[in-house]
Amino acid sequence: MPSASPDAPGTPNGPGTPNGPGAGSPEGPGTGTSWRPGSDIGRRLAARRRQLGLTREDVAARSGAATTYIQYLEEWPAAPEAATLQQIAAALETTVAELSGGTADEPPGLGVALRTARLAELDETECRALMAAHGVGRIGVLTPEGPAVVPVNYLVDGTDIAFRTALGKVPAFAAGSEVAFEVDRVDEAFSSGWSVLAVGTARAVTDEDAVRRLAELAPTTPWAGGPRDLWIVLSPTRLTGRRIVAAAH
Repeated sequence: MPSASPDAPGTPNGPGTPNGPGAGSPEGPGTGTSWRPGSDIGRRLAARRRQLGLTREDVAARSGAATTYIQYLEEWPAAPEAATLQQIAAALETTVAELSGGTADEPPGLGVALRTARLAELDETECRALMAAHGVGRIGVLTPEGPAVVPVNYLVDGTDIAFRTALGKVPAFAAGSEVAFEVDRVDEAFSSGWSVLAVGTARAVTDEDAVRRLAELAPTTPWAGGPRDLWIVLSPTRLTGRRIVAAAH
């Protein structure tokens, strides 16, 4: 593994250490202008780690790599050896293809189903926990051209779901109508996942203070880009969810 070599990243003389271009160097993150964000592998590694609630130390212990090497991968463009990437992918309970972005343009769910899989119903508390504070979900609306389902960046405000769009865009047709909003996650490595469905009447937010407050709560601008200043709020009257689990033997 790279971390075993004296000059490899994550070792005493390698990048990501006090003598290299990592967090401890003058050009490391937050200390200078030369630091660069990590590679796609690094971003996916960090995202998966956070998704599992793991620290860099946890990933290092699971994979056998040095903690500084995990930091280096997350913060700097890198091309780890195949064997190293396999170990890190296993530590993160995912696949090399997922970490390297090889499945980015593929629809989810191409893996083989679990032989003992079953659907478990989620209660409202579990549904709200899975939706978390924000993310990307799908809004189902009826437009003049017919039914449509499109992804939107959303945030959770108390018991409400809020997203922003623009007049004339598909999500804008949600205002004043009963709509369905869905969030899901698929774990390709384990052929498992969950989905949460919220149904209720959506409304446009017109109060300036409320609009300003939602804008301040938003962790990111809409991925779709462009001016999107129309906030839509959905107050669910029905919240249901299901999770794919392995049946007990």
